[in-house]
Amino acid sequence: MADMKPQVYKDERPAEYFDQFHAAARKGVGWTYPFVRFLVSLPTLLIYRVRAIGVENVPKTGPLLLAPNHFSQMDHFFIGLYLRRQVRFMAKSQMFGPPVLTYIYKHGGVFPVRRGQHDEESLKTAFTILEQGGMLLVYAEGGRSRSGKLKEVKPGIGRIALEAGVPVVPVAIQGSEKVRRWKRFRFPKVRVQFGEPLSFPTEEAPDRERQLEVAEQIFAPVREMYEGLSTRSER
Repeated sequence: MADMKPQVYKDERPAEYFDQFHAAARKGVGWTYPFVRFLVSLPTLLIYRVRAIGVENVPKTGPLLLAPNHFSQMDHFFIGLYLRRQVRFMAKSQMFGPPVLTYIYKHGGVFPVRRGQHDEESLKTAFTILEQGGMLLVYAEGGRSRSGKLKEVKPGIGRIALEAGVPVVPVAIQGSEKVRRWKRFRFPKVRVQFGEPLSFPTEEAPDRERQLEVAEQIFAPVREMYEGLSTRSER
């Protein structure tokens, strides 16, 4: 893993800098989403031979929370490849900065979360998207795993699920842990499995223990699906 840059967990830029991205995300998705989807779909299919299982488990309409594991910056492309609905993403704030990419994020349904800060603004945006009937992706582990193994789940996904009261689809991504380690143009095969939707009664202001309890319930089928996919890939 020596080729990966050290992670920066705290973004020192002022919260006001990110207001523009939250405002854009709350308005909807611009032209960059379908344009980028068009550009990357075929190369992603050909290079990584992505296959999806259980796409029928993803409701075609209504507010929805996707809860996948996370190994690679390509994961959001792998997940969105077989879904006709637009996927909105919560991404670490450090991704916002380079002009071209930042423009794409701003108008493509991506909004920042300031890791290392108590960022209530990102949660307001998440709830707004769900209230609008959107499909929101939040990585259950809170960030990329750099070990090639699943990380411990974070309570944030539990809080969103409880306070929003929307269906949650657990998602397992297998193979993307090798995306950065390909050699001699031998790209890994990637498999994405969508589990059956979970539902939780709406709760106002659940404490951290309750958030974590629900987060674990959401991530349990992710672990199970991931192990199943890994076993199949070894055969």
